[in-house]
Amino acid sequence: MLIFCHSKITVNLEKYESLILPIKDKLYRFSLSITRDASESEDIMQEVFLRIWEQRSSLKNLDNPDAWCMRMVKNLAIDKLRAKSRQNVILDTKINPTDQHANPHQQIEIDDTIGHIETFIQNLPEKQRMVIQMRDIEGMTYKEIAFVLDIPMDQVKVNLHRARKQVRQQLIEKESFGIR
Repeated sequence: MLIFCHSKITVNLEKYESLILPIKDKLYRFSLSITRDASESEDIMQEVFLRIWEQRSSLKNLDNPDAWCMRMVKNLAIDKLRAKSRQNVILDTKINPTDQHANPHQQIEIDDTIGHIETFIQNLPEKQRMVIQMRDIEGMTYKEIAFVLDIPMDQVKVNLHRARKQVRQQLIEKESFGIR
């Protein structure tokens, strides 16, 4: 009996590791995009992984475990934010693309523009910020985003369109006024 239980735990652990561990960074980035606090996001991740482990038997019944985990992160992060009622903390992870053909001056301009875009995204309304994070940074599908945020797919598209339009407009204004 003990050997059977041990092998069952091993199977559950292997399933957990194969489904959940590959998306841990994605879950953390998503939590960080909501909380804007690295230590808070680490706490959320600990709690999410514990909850997922406790519910590991239901993993086999899920059509999309990634979206299920993202939804769990979203709900917990929003609950934590509401409990602390914390607003407007600066995101401390950066997008860092580099152009291997850019000279140092061009790379500084690229980095500067990315910094402005990150700021513009952080200043968006919460739903727009979460949708643009999930779609454009995490690469999630509209269907996954709708599931995670528990909103209709049309609302996902509207929020993404408005978020992109707002960021684009602010970037154009910044460029036209030469703000650096």
